[in-house]
Amino acid sequence: MRLALNVGYWGTTGTDDLNGMLALSKAADEHHYDVVWLAEAYGSDIPSLTGYLAAHTQNVGYGAAIMQIPGRTPAMTAMTAATLDRITGGRFHLGLGVSGPQVSEGWHGVRFADPLGRTREYVEIVRQALGRKNVEFHGKHFDLPLPDGPGKSLRLLLLPERDDLPIYLASLGPKNLALTGEIADGWIGIFVSPEFLPEQLAVMGEGRQKAGKTMDGFDVVASIGISVSDDIDVAADRLRAHTALYVGGMGSRDKNFYHALATRMGFEKQADHVQDLYLAKQHRDAAAAVPREFIERTAMVGDSEAIRARLRAYAKAGVTTLAISPWMDSLEERIELVGLVARLMDEEGLRSK
Repeated sequence: MRLALNVGYWGTTGTDDLNGMLALSKAADEHHYDVVWLAEAYGSDIPSLTGYLAAHTQNVGYGAAIMQIPGRTPAMTAMTAATLDRITGGRFHLGLGVSGPQVSEGWHGVRFADPLGRTREYVEIVRQALGRKNVEFHGKHFDLPLPDGPGKSLRLLLLPERDDLPIYLASLGPKNLALTGEIADGWIGIFVSPEFLPEQLAVMGEGRQKAGKTMDGFDVVASIGISVSDDIDVAADRLRAHTALYVGGMGSRDKNFYHALATRMGFEKQADHVQDLYLAKQHRDAAAAVPREFIERTAMVGDSEAIRARLRAYAKAGVTTLAISPWMDSLEERIELVGLVARLMDEEGLRSK
């Protein structure tokens, strides 16, 4: 199992400054992590931060978790990915996702219609461009070059570091999971539970089979919150507000993909209650209502021995890259946690060579 670090967005990592994000990335580099994953929504963007952090680290790779499909044309995404792959010496991982209706339509002005079809076309165009083929695509969502003007089929000018740069999809629902297996090189999962993961892998495996592929070489990335304390309630409490935001407030009542995931995992009544409180702007009550069992199943909380046991569980369940999000009370504690997880992984013999 490879080890990765998820530093999220600039300003929301708990450090609230760029120096903190850099310090965590340097710690990951020092402890031989494979990838530092970054995120974007409607604040900091991934490419700018990747370029900055990569200039200050030596060996660690960088990943987009995720660059938003409605925010860039597929050709621009290919240009950006190729540039970052050159900058990092072939260590960039391109994660893509459609975001959600509120961001897609409210921020980017792109209708959240047929997300699966849009994703399929988008990935195909990105692959054409990264393969330095003359880009030509005529689909439902994208038409390149436009058929009624002076546009011509163009080829990416920059020679990419790799023409097979890996493309990941962030997906939650069954149809999107199947599409991920079919057209992507890896999956970025959130709120991943070792107990529920086999069901998700089976769906992705069906997609792989449809494409004439197996799960061999397919990267299963689990983005996992981690909080260490001898008191498990203290450890779990650090993740409550974050969990409530996603399950209760990341989307509308009718379309919240994280709420739907919690429901499929068997937490329907609890997810409904958290959502009711969150949408009523009772955010503290919503956080308190998140069941500890859900946090224990979808994160790593407790003392070092509890963390050690969950590391084994994730590896056994089929995770190939574990991307930790440290949730501690200070930057210093988060940096220490980066080192602790690396040590535990090595002691258990879980780290991929």
